[in-house]
Amino acid sequence: MRSVGVVVEYNPLHNGHVFHLTSSKNTTNADVVIAVMSGQFLQRGEPAVVPKHVRTKLALQAGADLVIELPYSYSTQHASIFAKGAISILDSLKCDYVCFGSEEGKIETFYELIKQKKQLTSSINSSIRTYLDQGLSYPAAYSTALQTNLETANLDVSLPNNILGIHYLEAIEHFKSKMEGSTIQRIAANYHDEETNHQSIASATAIRKILKGNNQTITDFVPSFTKDSIEDYINEFGKIHTWNEYFPYLKYKLTTAKKEELEEIYEAVEGLERRVLNSVLNCLDFEELMTAIKTKRYTWTRIQRLLTHLLTNTSKNEMSAILEKDRVPYIRLLGMSSMGKTYLNSKKKLIDVPIYTTINQQNQKELSTDLKATYAYSSILSISNQQKLIKTEYSMYPIIYDETTNQFSRS
Repeated sequence: MRSVGVVVEYNPLHNGHVFHLTSSKNTTNADVVIAVMSGQFLQRGEPAVVPKHVRTKLALQAGADLVIELPYSYSTQHASIFAKGAISILDSLKCDYVCFGSEEGKIETFYELIKQKKQLTSSINSSIRTYLDQGLSYPAAYSTALQTNLETANLDVSLPNNILGIHYLEAIEHFKSKMEGSTIQRIAANYHDEETNHQSIASATAIRKILKGNNQTITDFVPSFTKDSIEDYINEFGKIHTWNEYFPYLKYKLTTAKKEELEEIYEAVEGLERRVLNSVLNCLDFEELMTAIKTKRYTWTRIQRLLTHLLTNTSKNEMSAILEKDRVPYIRLLGMSSMGKTYLNSKKKLIDVPIYTTINQQNQKELSTDLKATYAYSSILSISNQQKLIKTEYSMYPIIYDETTNQFSRS
């Protein structure tokens, strides 16, 4: 069976994601689509609008056959670690291809740039240090260094999905994987677009903006099952998850923690945590806090990641102990279709890391960071709904989907 992997967040799943899933399968002639999906918190340092069990169902309905969790320790990271975690999971599952959306749309251009990049590694690293010294953020320094040193490359390295694509392919090389890269050109909406300028395709950013109170409807931009699932979640749990909902908890954490505790939080560097603490006392909401903190050196995303780690109480030591392993040492299976189950059965003798379907005494310590993330994620809900959401971690997975009848046998 031929398999293609996609690395996703589905925050929430929209028409562009369905196009990517379908195109990935068709382009690679794959029988099975493996989706490596972020859990409760995402790469840009923000909570998912709905939890991972809802998004797992959406992924299966959209055509994914296996949904695997990208652990918190990788899902809330900058591009290189994020990509390395996702590719290590796909490699462990013996995936044949990884297909990513990009602004470029031609895989050959990526391979050519990586070839040039290898030849100029020391020069690029020197340029990165220079740009950092000038006060640029790391993403800006990295992008500018590539542009400066790879002038003949035909890949626009100022665009986020192109950068992520480079890291996916470099991770494949790092693991000496047999996996091949493939890319689909993103259509209509760019990653950070906040407006809906196309009849049926809008960015997840624009859709989240609508969900937060814009008078527009998301109906035109998402499959009906996405709209229904979000409405069902709001009816059951009372709200979607946005940073502003977490602001009081964040403020409490910042104002009651000791200085030494804040300094030990992952991503707290160069006194950034003190800048956050000094600002939070004078801010009324999350947006105001972010505007007060943001600098040229520290991007909005970088600061949100720090605040995420504050919320989840993730320390530098905790994260270092996890990341010192070269790859994700397990597979957390969130959901599967009938075809996905067949694929796993055909590969189980080749997969050399444990596949976790339930949480038990043996694996609870290994999954503790993700469990902690769910506790933090649930904190904005009523007590009864907190208990309900936390229970999903222990009793819901894997979610089984019959693609022939479009029915879930566990929910």
